[in-house]
Amino acid sequence: MTVVLKVRKKGVIILPKKVRLVSGIEEESEVIAEASPGIIILKPLKPKEVEIDPAVVDKLLEEERHVEEKKYYEILRP
Repeated sequence: MTVVLKVRKKGVIILPKKVRLVSGIEEESEVIAEASPGIIILKPLKPKEVEIDPAVVDKLLEEERHVEEKKYYEILRP
């Protein structure tokens, strides 16, 4: 789909509803803009969702706590 859009004050471009629907860009969503000389590409930002085991997160945080405690001890020891 190709459309002609007008650049308004402060560089605002309004994407018509049909363009948003075809491209998967929803209201209030974020887009990635890639620019090179004479070309601008807009893509919907779709963060990847991953499942994380809470036990793994707890283990990593506990390890990090121990590292930080060791740093503080070395800095503040008498």
